[in-house]
Amino acid sequence: MSDMAVMWLFLLGKILLFFGIVFGIVAPIMIWVERKVAGLVQDRIGPNRVGPFGLLQSLADGIKLLLKEPLLPREVNKPYYLLAPIISVIPAALSFAVIPFGPPTTLGGLFETPQRLQIASLNVGLLFVLAVTSLSVYSVVLAGWSSNNKYSVLGALRASAQMISYELASGLAVVSVILLSGSVDLVHIVDAQQKIWFIFPGILSFFVFLPAIFAETNRIPFDLPEAEAELVVGYHTEYSGIKFGLFFLSEYSIMTTVSAMAVLFFFGGWELLPGFTWAQAGIDIQNTLIGTVLATSWFALKVIVFLFLFVWVRWTLPRFRYDQLMGLGWKRLLPIAIFNIFIIAGVMAF
Repeated sequence: MSDMAVMWLFLLGKILLFFGIVFGIVAPIMIWVERKVAGLVQDRIGPNRVGPFGLLQSLADGIKLLLKEPLLPREVNKPYYLLAPIISVIPAALSFAVIPFGPPTTLGGLFETPQRLQIASLNVGLLFVLAVTSLSVYSVVLAGWSSNNKYSVLGALRASAQMISYELASGLAVVSVILLSGSVDLVHIVDAQQKIWFIFPGILSFFVFLPAIFAETNRIPFDLPEAEAELVVGYHTEYSGIKFGLFFLSEYSIMTTVSAMAVLFFFGGWELLPGFTWAQAGIDIQNTLIGTVLATSWFALKVIVFLFLFVWVRWTLPRFRYDQLMGLGWKRLLPIAIFNIFIIAGVMAF
């Protein structure tokens, strides 16, 4: 087999593996974990009927949504109403393309030079991810406006104002990561954390970035565009069946994306420990297959911790009021992010 054929097979394998894991395994399992944690918090059992420990409940719900009659409300703007759920999945899928989920590797000698474990190798990966994930708000606005429902429109308006409030602060928080690493390439950012993880010099950036990613996914305590008690699930009030399922799938997919971003930016990606690399532990993560598997698994474990944090916060914190969210974004997070840039830049300069 030619080298070109091997490269194409490797690319196809990465695409199938990554999207299969994220859409086929992580999202359904996270829905099950969310329900189980909710049950524990509320002193009940949670799903336990379909499959062992209720693990197949998400599959059953997916089949139910797929087979439901596709309802189309009479007063909706049909083209945009149908387009919005599709658009919601696109940013989630595109952002995965540049997320590295492991170190560059030769796969145990299969390749002469180490190949990156990411679908598309971009030297501006950080900027691409930030740009694409911010596009998810368009599907929310389009769904709310096209539904011709007052609750949906209110949810869409909230999403627009919320996006402006947190995106600016989160973008400024990531500037410190760029300053510390000297790069916007996600793999180079991880390599720059071999001596020290950026959570230590960039602790203020992390505490700005963390609430911003909660707002990015429209989850409690920042789920104001949905707000079941106020807006009857907001922008997707008029959606049912597979169209509602696509919104649900995109939410958990973007959760996985922003969790991976947090790990890459602040917690060393696949690096072993702060100041203690895999090489120092005697493990070659580039040239041995077992080393690559260990590093990739370590990265996945860190992402899982953040995913659990999303679930834990949802079932323990109340929803912010709308004015509280706006005040947090403009009066707290934005000044802290600007102050942090001056601190990081000053320390690096002097």
